[in-house]
Amino acid sequence: MSHVPQVTHVTHATHARHLVSSLAIAAFAAALPSVGFAQAPATPTVRVRGVVEKVDATSVTVKDRSGEVVTMVRPADMNVSEIVPLTPADIRPDSFVGAGAVPQPDGTQRALQIVVFPEAARGTGEGFRPWDYMPQTTMTNATVATLSEAPASVPGGQKLVLKYKDGEQTVIVPPGTPIVTFKPGTAALVVPGANVVVTAQERDGKPTALRMLVGRNGFAPPM
Repeated sequence: MSHVPQVTHVTHATHARHLVSSLAIAAFAAALPSVGFAQAPATPTVRVRGVVEKVDATSVTVKDRSGEVVTMVRPADMNVSEIVPLTPADIRPDSFVGAGAVPQPDGTQRALQIVVFPEAARGTGEGFRPWDYMPQTTMTNATVATLSEAPASVPGGQKLVLKYKDGEQTVIVPPGTPIVTFKPGTAALVVPGANVVVTAQERDGKPTALRMLVGRNGFAPPM
């Protein structure tokens, strides 16, 4: 959801575009079975999803959802963004969204999470690709062409037709599906107990956090 641009001082629009890459363009990590820094080549990036156990000025320790504990270098310029929960009403026709989903036998995608991108991020990562959240999951970054009620088999849900340059996907969003957006955050969000998704890379022989998505007050990013 590959590429890892170095983030220093950026505009709000550029910040959003770098973050979208972290959120949605996950092909680089889909083939990696675990965090596995010691086994990974020097250049690929991986994502660590879990809870902050310890943090100081130069390092952050995260317990990954697999149970593995990873301590990473924390650069001074590490990009921090806050994940903010939304409601189904925040998905509108012409919204640019990222739909993490699982394929269904009828050819539709059943959403596991929806990211509503800020307008500054429109078009970034557009397309349909594998997603590294779990086996067989997909990610569609596209514009909401139509929005309607889900079929009767998914009462209370939404049906999204998402169009991108080379095609379209129909995504069924069941009730209760996490729907989020993101905004610039600060280092103050990175505290023990915070739920995070960290994009990391081995640099100089050490796992290094490049950017971090953080949920406030226990909210867990659904990526």
